[in-house]
Amino acid sequence: MDRLDRKILRLLQEDSTLAVADVAKKVGLSTTPCWRRIQKLEEEGVIQRRVAILDPVKVNTRVNVFVSIRTNTHNIEWLKRFSEVIQEFPEVVEFYRMSGDVDYLLRVVVPDIAAYDAFYKRMIAKIEIRDVSSSFAMEQIKYTTQLPLDYLVLDKESGANAA
Repeated sequence: MDRLDRKILRLLQEDSTLAVADVAKKVGLSTTPCWRRIQKLEEEGVIQRRVAILDPVKVNTRVNVFVSIRTNTHNIEWLKRFSEVIQEFPEVVEFYRMSGDVDYLLRVVVPDIAAYDAFYKRMIAKIEIRDVSSSFAMEQIKYTTQLPLDYLVLDKESGANAA
């Protein structure tokens, strides 16, 4: 990976619908080499997929709930079952196994508290959980899907400090 790949990734994180010719022009390449680089980034799994980011208000999922879960069961069978259960819920948009006091953290998006309550009841009906704590976001101050690329390890010949 080199500085051109990093520039391509920055552009595609901002707008994955850019035409390859536009990306090529912005990074100083011709279209074919740029397209080859993008294909290689996809093949290597650096670019996992290209998606549309929706407005949560317009799709009626404006409430973000951060759900902290603690369990008494710490074995691979329970984790596998819990993971399968959580996959069934489209309201869960992020799911993490944590260190510290909380075992799992979910980000759940719903239209309102009543919808969250219905989600909660469906979830606890499917799997035993010791403790669930829900925090409702009052305001979203920053949200991005763009990962920072300053930590990307570049090939030596391309210059690690280049744009």
